[in-house]
Amino acid sequence: MSRRLLILGLESSCDETAAAVVDAGARVRSNVIASQDDLHAEFGGVVPEIASRAHVERLTPVVRRALVDAGVVLTDLDAIAVGHRPGLIGSLLVGVAAAKALAWSLDIPLLGVDHVHAHLYAGALDRVDPPAFPALGLVVSGGHTAIYRLDSWLVITRLGSTLDDAVGEAYDKAAAILGLPYPGGPRLDTLAQGGDDRAHDFPVSRLGPDSLDFSYSGIKTALLYAVRGTPVRTAGATRFPRDHTHLTDHDKADLAASFQRAAIDAIFLKLRRALERTEDCRSLLVGGGVSANSRLRRELPALAEAYGLDLRLPALRHCMDNAAMIAGLAHHRLDAGAVDDLSLQAMPTTAR
Repeated sequence: MSRRLLILGLESSCDETAAAVVDAGARVRSNVIASQDDLHAEFGGVVPEIASRAHVERLTPVVRRALVDAGVVLTDLDAIAVGHRPGLIGSLLVGVAAAKALAWSLDIPLLGVDHVHAHLYAGALDRVDPPAFPALGLVVSGGHTAIYRLDSWLVITRLGSTLDDAVGEAYDKAAAILGLPYPGGPRLDTLAQGGDDRAHDFPVSRLGPDSLDFSYSGIKTALLYAVRGTPVRTAGATRFPRDHTHLTDHDKADLAASFQRAAIDAIFLKLRRALERTEDCRSLLVGGGVSANSRLRRELPALAEAYGLDLRLPALRHCMDNAAMIAGLAHHRLDAGAVDDLSLQAMPTTAR
């Protein structure tokens, strides 16, 4: 077990305002998340300006609640960690500014953490046994779909990523095509469980025979045409002959199930390719919002068993953006002496 260190983590990369206190890199003492779904629902997606203003309003109450839930006060903390990349720049700036202020005022270390890399850590939270390295990592979320090789928690190499839509973004767009309310991904997953996943033969993106990259634009377009028909041009305008209102509930369930099968099959295709060329991997680390998907969680254990891997799936409460994963990964940065100073910058893109 890692030595005891209390780290307060802050997360504000998109539309969740989160704070958490984690002990020794694994024991989650508190994990508070303020969702903004209600603010963005009428727009069908996250509005950056609204998100950043909401972070300003919610961050202080969320931090206070995290401290109370953890049974600690600010002076008990050993370090402050913050997700400083990637994400919406206005949202990131709120969290980074708050983290700097806390670290400076308490005279304790400041630790910047890559939000995507932290998702890979989510499955290690509340576990006393660390995963074995090297490991293969998969991040599947609304903004990211990527495969990584991890030689340690701090040595992470990206092997492949999406060329267009992330899988979570594709889910949300597919849900909108089917007329489901925002946020659509979880609702599509629920709808798919009552449908026939072979009713429609949507394409599974393969790209090149050796590619570990992803593409979800093709399946999204295939679903669009299946729902609305082939567009026609009349009177100088392009129109679809129908929309989701022409579908029965049974039709929608079959479309959702078929979409989900193809979307998840693409992930497993690339995971198998990656495992065939990284034969020394001993663990499979999975994280991101889509790691809560029912089909993915159902099928991953069989894949891990077939390759002799220790599968680390996060608890459902740690799949979405949260600050516990930020604080947990920061523990290893602090142990290694990888401390930041007040010049730490918010960055919209992730490291490779």
